[in-house]
Amino acid sequence: MWRAEIKVLLKPSILDPQGQATEKALAAMGYAEVDQVRVGKYLEVTFSAPDRTAAEAKVEELCSRLLVNTVIEDYTYNLVEVAP
Repeated sequence: MWRAEIKVLLKPSILDPQGQATEKALAAMGYAEVDQVRVGKYLEVTFSAPDRTAAEAKVEELCSRLLVNTVIEDYTYNLVEVAP
């Protein structure tokens, strides 16, 4: 069994209104040292695959087909082998 820990963020060239609002709120709360906030999403997907290579291919497929809008979002992932 494998667990993919997937982090998705808007591409740097895409405006992030939620991140900007959070950034402004933090500044209003006195956190002037915060320079930039980008808001994204975190997903965990557990699945079966025979080996790491197949698991990586499965994560790439899941992300490109459904989990990530690759036109405006980038993603990274960490793959962890877990006991069934």
